[in-house]
Amino acid sequence: MTVWINEQPRELPVGTRLFAVRDLCKPEADVLIVNGFPATSDQPLRDQDRVVLIRRGERPSAGELEALMAARHTPGVHERVKGASVGIAGAGGLGSAVAVALARIGVGRLIIADFDVVEPSNLNRQQYFVDQIGLPKVEALRDNLARINPYVKVDIFNGRLTPENIPTVFAEARILVEAFDAAAQKAMLVESFRRHFPERPLVAASGLAGYQPSNTVVTRRVGAQLVLVGDGQSAARPGEGLMAPRVGIAAHHQANAVLRLLLGEEPQ
Repeated sequence: MTVWINEQPRELPVGTRLFAVRDLCKPEADVLIVNGFPATSDQPLRDQDRVVLIRRGERPSAGELEALMAARHTPGVHERVKGASVGIAGAGGLGSAVAVALARIGVGRLIIADFDVVEPSNLNRQQYFVDQIGLPKVEALRDNLARINPYVKVDIFNGRLTPENIPTVFAEARILVEAFDAAAQKAMLVESFRRHFPERPLVAASGLAGYQPSNTVVTRRVGAQLVLVGDGQSAARPGEGLMAPRVGIAAHHQANAVLRLLLGEEPQ
């Protein structure tokens, strides 16, 4: 039978047990993960099982790192998302959090566009650090993503998106995430992208301000290739700002919608 050990296939006799694999391949391993879940006791392995052997505190080689980062994934996910290319329009509270989530699951390529720089007021909800104030957001985010997952290719566009350049910037994006603040920008992006790429999904967001209940943020399909996240009502305005928890909830709804679309599942 074939068992994948740290993402490398190995032929083993039928009935081989987990601890025997550990003793054979990495006796010092003290974290054993089988099919995405930690194993605390010995067990027989089956054909096509995924086993990851980790020694706590050990820095893996470059060749092992990508496999170990995907150790807790549902089996079969990593291979399918690694080849994907996803665009993110906007690198603020939504876009930066979506990018981090997609980098952590190993989406192979991210195309991120924004014209702004990191400001102190961004730090209440966006995935940046104090020492990055003044840097272009796309450059700062690219650096942060490289520290999270160096195996994700990050292409950036530091400039304003327009109806003229959207089809060029996102020409290779299989799915686009809309992560703008202003309603006019959102409408422009959706209209332009859908006109040029009607067959490609777009995941947008609306209604995520303040500290309203978490469960009012939902994911729903509103068109053949248009998915909308949010409550559709709570816009940022005087007396109701944008805050990390609810922005993060919406961003992760968007990231999960992207993942489900990449895996051929209905976003919901």
